[in-house]
Amino acid sequence: MHQSTKFRSLSLSCPTRSASEMDAALGGHGTGKPARPCGSNLGRSRGIRTHLSCLSQKSDSFSDFSSLQYDSKHSQALKRLTPDEARRWARSFDLLLSHKYGRTVFRAFLQTEFSEENLEFWMACEEYRKTRSLNKLSAKAHHIFQEFIDVQAPREVNLDYPSRELIKRNLLHPTLSCFDLAQLRIHSLMERDSYPRFLRSKMYNELLSHTQKSPC
Repeated sequence: MHQSTKFRSLSLSCPTRSASEMDAALGGHGTGKPARPCGSNLGRSRGIRTHLSCLSQKSDSFSDFSSLQYDSKHSQALKRLTPDEARRWARSFDLLLSHKYGRTVFRAFLQTEFSEENLEFWMACEEYRKTRSLNKLSAKAHHIFQEFIDVQAPREVNLDYPSRELIKRNLLHPTLSCFDLAQLRIHSLMERDSYPRFLRSKMYNELLSHTQKSPC
């Protein structure tokens, strides 16, 4: 997801700034993308602080457990979640990803960091490898490329140029493994960057407390 798109939802409550200021305000947080250097202009610095404040308020408003607890889509699954299941997510990143509701909670957390496209790409690759029809393989591969890999893709993930070019070549004769390297890179990015913050987050820790208080 582009950083400009990520700030679009803030436009009603925050003053409009240039793309370079928004990039600097975001600071690559949670995306693995490097921040652009900000200028020394005092007005620009004030604008950056304003965006950082807005970003903090936006993140805080959705980072607590109540945003899941009172969401009708998640409330029923939450009732079935046991304390042991929730604690197990902290043992390894793969245990978190292997749990259906674990992925749901982690995606909600990634939304607070505006980087949910990383998990969505990972899940799309998992689904792609289940494809059994060779006739559908090419169409699915091109869809994933256009959605997540291509430059200016609507949910572009952070991949280097050689990785993108390799996938382009793979699309000429797509196989079930043509996204494996890219998926591994994004998995590693989430594991070392977003996952530790998730385990420390208010959302996860309140969820742990809730499951421990709930009757078995």
